Amino acid sequence: MLHPPYFRSQISRDVGCLLDVDEDVVAWCCRPHGMDDVLRSIGWKGPPPDFMVTYANGRDVYLHVVEDEGDPEVTEAAACRQLWHRFVNFAEIRLHPHRLQNARDLLRYAKYHTPLGDRIRLLAALEQEGSATVAECLSVFREISPMAGLSSLILNRFVTVDLDAELISPHTVVRVFER
Repeated sequence: MLHPPYFRSQISRDVGCLLDVDEDVVAWCCRPHGMDDVLRSIGWKGPPPDFMVTYANGRDVYLHVVEDEGDPEVTEAAACRQLWHRFVNFAEIRLHPHRLQNARDLLRYAKYHTPLGDRIRLLAALEQEGSATVAECLSVFREISPMAGLSSLILNRFVTVDLDAELISPHTVVRVFER
């Protein structure tokens, strides 16, 4: 039995990757249904929103991923029903090419979980030193593959790196994530 693709397009998949590493995003889901009535009320013929994103400020926002520009009538109709909505276009995604590639690289390790011993060793070292490079952090891991362990800690927001400056490298600075 074939299942339909979870993401509507490669661009949608890229946005999902970016949401996974966005420190302002608390949670997101793909293919939400909360705007169906809004879209029907304006006779919308396009696809439903790609995502429902919950941000740290408590706001839930429906995202439509589009190639170029979205239809402002959709956003206006959502606002009339007190829903937050916005279009994300291809150009917006490509503004931060390092972030997207870093997100893809990190998400390769999404199924890994850093064991307590390795997590405590790294966090203790970072609390003592303030920061360390990726290369320095790798020597701390004893129980899990070093890159898998560090990636898991970044994805689970125990530590942070600048995903926008450049591709993650040995000299990328790692710090404790500030909540």
